[in-house]
Amino acid sequence: MTALDRPYAPPGENMAAQLKTLVQAAYEHVCPVPPVAGAVSAVRRRAAAVLADWSVCPHLVEDALLVVSELVTNAIVHARPPAVLRLSWVQGDGGRTLRVEVADAGPALPVGPSLGIDPDEHGRGETIVHALTTRHGIRTHLDGVVRWAELDVP
Repeated sequence: MTALDRPYAPPGENMAAQLKTLVQAAYEHVCPVPPVAGAVSAVRRRAAAVLADWSVCPHLVEDALLVVSELVTNAIVHARPPAVLRLSWVQGDGGRTLRVEVADAGPALPVGPSLGIDPDEHGRGETIVHALTTRHGIRTHLDGVVRWAELDVP
């Protein structure tokens, strides 16, 4: 296709689309979660680097990384791959909110008590996420589940 074959776009239109893409990339990060040992710590390190690039305050970073760890662990232990972490900024009524989402392909095991899982080592993730976040929830769709949590910037 040559330049003559393309539809005409005003000069500013293309630049606006490129700027929108750059702004979105600056405030959204997507990270695949490999279904392997060590994935939680690797994803947590990557999230820490992104939050540092975004100049997020240290207190919010600590809480966000704990939420990332809990949601990613849940996806690895209780769901089927693929899983993906998405960090993004959402503009709210009172300011900015950091949104943490982990999408996965849905439950791998039946819901309920799991055989062979020590209750002293598992089962506190939802309580931790609830305590650290302003809002949290679950969205289900045809391809799986998205667990999300939001942390308001103080």
